[in-house]
Amino acid sequence: MDIMGPAQGSNGIKASGVKSYDGKGNEVVLFQPAKDFESTINKVFNMLEDIVRKVNGARIEHNKFSVSVHFRCVEEEDWDVLADEVRAVVQFFPTLCLTEGRKVLEVRPSISWDKGKALEYLLNALGLEGRPDVFPVYIGDDRTDEDAFKVLNKQNHGLGILVSTAVKETNAQSSLRDPSEVLEFLQRLVCWQQNHT
Repeated sequence: MDIMGPAQGSNGIKASGVKSYDGKGNEVVLFQPAKDFESTINKVFNMLEDIVRKVNGARIEHNKFSVSVHFRCVEEEDWDVLADEVRAVVQFFPTLCLTEGRKVLEVRPSISWDKGKALEYLLNALGLEGRPDVFPVYIGDDRTDEDAFKVLNKQNHGLGILVSTAVKETNAQSSLRDPSEVLEFLQRLVCWQQNHT
């Protein structure tokens, strides 16, 4: 929900979006479909921060336009209690919704936006959509990445890679077991590209 990219693509095409400058003074393009929700997200974060602080192992993350409550390190018997308390806060904000990922609860605006739409936006904004010389690769390890995998399947161009040690149903075309395999894959991809240019 918070995309910042170069104002000009590598092919010289000007990217579409709101022009701004990064911390180093470089011109960038911002695309923030949930910008109007910033103050609401801040309120939710403040309310949830007190709740999360009381649950051993829980962690809260402010993602500018969403709030993530991580419970990976929480004792299993406390999961439902934490989830109920998060739901209780979210019910006071009808413009927000609660989604679940891998041991994370995410509070986000109820807008039609997901990682698949973000991928489509990036390809379009950078002038890369539908180009035969561009092969998008999307690597993800969460249920929320499935939308991006679906986009690549629909376009029939690109590679979706799920990172998981468990065999599971996915829209990704390939899988890697863990971050070390992702690193090895990316290093091989770079070597291949260097040898073919």
